Amino acid sequence: MSTPAGKRQKVALITGASSGIGYATAAEFAKRGYKVFAGARRLEPMKSLRDNHGVIIFELDVSNLESVKNAKKLIIEQTGESYLDVLYNNAGQSCTFPGLDVTDEWFKQCYEVNVFGPMRLVRELGSLVINAKGTIGFTGSISGVLPFPLCSTYSSSKAAIHQYAASLRIEMLAFDVKVINIITGGVKTNISDKRDLPSSSLFNIPEMAVALKERQEMAARNNPMSPEEYARRVANDFESATLGGKLNSYRGKHATWLGFWVALIVPRFIIERMMIRKFKLVNIYKYLRLKYSKEKLE
Repeated sequence: MSTPAGKRQKVALITGASSGIGYATAAEFAKRGYKVFAGARRLEPMKSLRDNHGVIIFELDVSNLESVKNAKKLIIEQTGESYLDVLYNNAGQSCTFPGLDVTDEWFKQCYEVNVFGPMRLVRELGSLVINAKGTIGFTGSISGVLPFPLCSTYSSSKAAIHQYAASLRIEMLAFDVKVINIITGGVKTNISDKRDLPSSSLFNIPEMAVALKERQEMAARNNPMSPEEYARRVANDFESATLGGKLNSYRGKHATWLGFWVALIVPRFIIERMMIRKFKLVNIYKYLRLKYSKEKLE
């Protein structure tokens, strides 16, 4: 798409663009005439973004400071200017395990990608967004609003980024920069965690495999929204963002129903019972209560 004479072409950076939401959103912004930079740790899956949509693809590890600094250099070199109209912090790391089983390596990696990575990008590229009076966005999750079991690490990382976005939004008003947070429901992606429970897990009983699979495949089992439709709506959210406008948008299957209405209206004890039943944990909890009322843990 051509840019009108005398008008600066808008620039967007999408992280986690090797598949799913990031890939589709990079393509959507390119269709809308943006100069799009798509970053991810894997280049190969993004080549079709370059070949079919003219997107500039590059290796980006949001958990690595030098990689983030190089992203800023690339944008300035490729555009010849210091502007970034859209910074979409989308890169995500799943972690579907009971809190008792998450290793230091696993929870550090989850937070590095889901929390510290976006914070790092905002700090290092914030000046470019300020120059453009642009918009910073985050991929949040209904898991950061509702207490999904077997998901405490991932859910807490998303809750953290929700609050980071809310506070950052106030700070960035001083620079006329908009901040939005996309509380995401079911979208057809491959982010689900497919790792098995550790053999030493207290939850490692035969019936638990069914419950864990139910949690891991939650989105896929509920007719999720396509990444392309999600990307179209998110691009609209970025383009319609205003100073003092709404912070949270609810996108993806059941995002508004679960992330807003259920979280707002339904008492917590009912939500907890719903979660235990939804993820087939009733009999598992009975078994574990009985077992550990008789066995002493060291």
